[in-house]
Amino acid sequence: MVTAIVAGIQEVKGHKICIVDFSTIQNSVAARFIICEGQSNTQVEAIARSVEEFTEKEHGESPWTKQGLRGGQWALLDYADVVVHIFHKDWRGHYGLEELWADAPQQFLPDLEDAGPDPEDFPEY
Repeated sequence: MVTAIVAGIQEVKGHKICIVDFSTIQNSVAARFIICEGQSNTQVEAIARSVEEFTEKEHGESPWTKQGLRGGQWALLDYADVVVHIFHKDWRGHYGLEELWADAPQQFLPDLEDAGPDPEDFPEY
């Protein structure tokens, strides 16, 4: 499930993906949080839709609950064992989920860069 969620985020160029692993912490609310951010309200909503499409396609699963999708500042997709938090870049630091759960192992994934065309493909003038 985590792989499908990350792929859905990366498909629409979500940034600063962090996987917080609660699997070794007793009585945690979920096994994992996946936290990311979008650059605009529209991108936050697009990331949520993309994650839903990928998890449905690859695992036949829909979130148990969804919150915050209309405002574009934050969205939550709850898949029971995995909870996805998608923040607008201006709001992520306000909530500080990574700091709040600092006792859990965290994995930060590098952003996928849109490399664009190779400059060597163009002749020099």
